Amino acid sequence: MATTATTHKTKWWSGGKSPFNIEYGKVMMWYFLMSDAFTFGAFLISYGTIRFSQNFWPDPNHVFNAFPFAGHANLPLAFVSVMTFILIISSVTMVLAVHAGHKGDKAGVRKWLLWTILGGLMFLGCQAWEWWHMITAEHATLVDGQIQLLGQTTKVNPWGAAADPALIGDALKNTDADILAKLAYQVDHSVPVSQLVTQSKESLIATISQHDLKVGTPGPVAFGGFFYGITGFHGFHVFSGVIINIVMLIMTQKNVFERRGHYLMIEKAGLYWHFVDLVWVFVFLAFYLI
Repeated sequence: MATTATTHKTKWWSGGKSPFNIEYGKVMMWYFLMSDAFTFGAFLISYGTIRFSQNFWPDPNHVFNAFPFAGHANLPLAFVSVMTFILIISSVTMVLAVHAGHKGDKAGVRKWLLWTILGGLMFLGCQAWEWWHMITAEHATLVDGQIQLLGQTTKVNPWGAAADPALIGDALKNTDADILAKLAYQVDHSVPVSQLVTQSKESLIATISQHDLKVGTPGPVAFGGFFYGITGFHGFHVFSGVIINIVMLIMTQKNVFERRGHYLMIEKAGLYWHFVDLVWVFVFLAFYLI
């Protein structure tokens, strides 16, 4: 019996075969994803270290409360929830593409890859709008007892804690009339800025006070660096995944996998796409929820 066990073990580890019956390319993809997970992990650990070493940090409900074509409606985390939903649905369509590949269904692979690519492009479009809004828009910020309109820059970060409501009234009285006119237009688009600038400060303050003006206090510069760096790095991965899926779609259309007799490459692309979706869960948790 000992001889039989030794012979079996020798055959098992004699080389020339995979003891776990996993294709080489798939093993290499797992190695790559593991190394990439370490990279994202290092970024998020660095972010967490800085985040919890600060006395204050931007409030996600105040920072991420905008929605396209909704004016200045206060919709905390609504837009990023749409982004997350799109990415999750694209992961589902990727699963269906892999499943169709296992069955050798070329039409199914082509259809679900198209939907996955569309989902990735929609996510990138949403991220582009979010960046554009945060960088170019003027945000009401309480500085030295006055309200200023600041853009998101590395030198002055308008994203901080929400301003104390008790201080906003006094700050409005100390704010220049031209700033008040812009603030009044932000909260009420019914009157053009050209007419608002001719009104008195008292009238402008009365208009602003009738609406819920979101005012923040300056936040740490590190927030912008980490946010754009990490979400941009993830966005690059989504873009890479879209390119990979487009290549897979072209190969499917040209019957490359039909000639090979299998759709194993679709499964490898699916592993990468699911990894990108999984990483977004941690990015979403770190920046948008905590």
